[in-house]
Amino acid sequence: MSRVQLALRVADLEGSIAFYTKLFGTEPAKLRPGYANFAIAEPPLKLVLIQGEPGQDTQMDHLGVEVEDTTQVDAATQRLKDAGLATFSENDTSCCYAVQDKVWVRGPGMEPWEVYVVKADADNLGKSAIDQQNPQAACACGPSSSDQTAGRTTQPVTAATVPGCC
Repeated sequence: MSRVQLALRVADLEGSIAFYTKLFGTEPAKLRPGYANFAIAEPPLKLVLIQGEPGQDTQMDHLGVEVEDTTQVDAATQRLKDAGLATFSENDTSCCYAVQDKVWVRGPGMEPWEVYVVKADADNLGKSAIDQQNPQAACACGPSSSDQTAGRTTQPVTAATVPGCC
């Protein structure tokens, strides 16, 4: 079963956990320092909450599609490339308390999308290989907007142009 992921950066993690527990009628599937996620059955949704800065409004961090296995990530990568979209792949990256394989693209409004599979649990929030090149990055995700227009890039998406994670 695939499901859409919505990752929000929230100033009040505990308050947000309480709100979304009530809204969706379910407890978080994973709680870690500065992080929570909900595996919501109906509607199928993976809601991720990432601790943001105190006093800031909630903002969308990234969007995603969680799939069941790596072959689906590989198929999505090929389909996106065949459609002319710039992609960036990460394999065995430790991010958001999970080991994942993923592919990133940006929508026409520069919104970051990932297609990913969770392969195993991890003990820490972690950073993707891309974040390790940018130590100031938190768990920001997806290809950078600097090389993109109308959902396509003029240059290939590379680790230098993607602040990935989650």
